[in-house]
Amino acid sequence: MTESSHSNCKSLLGTLSDYVDGELGAELCREIEKHIAECEDCRIVVDTTRRTVDIVHASNYPKTDLPDEVRDRLFKRLNLAAYLKPSSK
Repeated sequence: MTESSHSNCKSLLGTLSDYVDGELGAELCREIEKHIAECEDCRIVVDTTRRTVDIVHASNYPKTDLPDEVRDRLFKRLNLAAYLKPSSK
């Protein structure tokens, strides 16, 4: 994998939710699918995210929002701190 290919990983993570939810245009979906065909790490992230969404949708758990503090810790633990919204505190 080249460094330029790896630079696409961060932009993929930024669109991952919309991609998994089927809310992206066809051209962007093709670009993402081409990337994940070549990038095992991103393919694993996409597959895991899809499975997680499927499990949550199939569950009978009440839907609740994560407290900001928990969400912040989760994103930092997953190395996604760049995607955290600025705190309103």
